[in-house]
Amino acid sequence: MSITHLPDSHHAILSAPTPVAVPLGEPLSTVAVHAVERPDGVETGVWECTPGRWRRQIMQAEFCHFVQGRCRFIPDEGSPIDIAAGDALYFPANSSGVWEVSETVRKTYVLLPD
Repeated sequence: MSITHLPDSHHAILSAPTPVAVPLGEPLSTVAVHAVERPDGVETGVWECTPGRWRRQIMQAEFCHFVQGRCRFIPDEGSPIDIAAGDALYFPANSSGVWEVSETVRKTYVLLPD
């Protein structure tokens, strides 16, 4: 078994910010990440995003824990979910919807293989 450790994720050094893939208006969100891709297909990392709206692009199952900020996820099916630092979520595979970030968020995450 291989253990992935993300120490001090609240202060982890991330990549240079890049624009989100499918923005929905202004401001244009940017994302930065530190990811560890494992041989078993699991990806773990730290992800940060600035305020804005866009469509969710990740289609794998995902577990995430927010360590900073505030946002809302509006699933294509279901009720909106308000998210704040300290919250954890699980997205089943193929979850789709719109992210609305109101205050820069940072989360740790695990993407599970198909």
